[in-house]
Amino acid sequence: MVSAELISTLRELSRADKFYIMQVLISELAQQETDLIKRDQSYPVWSPYDAVEAADTMLKVLEAAKAQDHA
Repeated sequence: MVSAELISTLRELSRADKFYIMQVLISELAQQETDLIKRDQSYPVWSPYDAVEAADTMLKVLEAAKAQDHA
């Protein structure tokens, strides 16, 4: 748990020092996440290419919104 004293100290820091602390913490978090993506492994990525049903749904929603705006 984070102590009230630490929070108080952080609030007193200058803007530049707060950004530096954020950079350090984010860097540490990123280093801890290295196990999530492994080298030489492929991962599926969704693409809208050939997503005909999704395009049709979006077109219907846009047409309905357009009709509602003109009503």
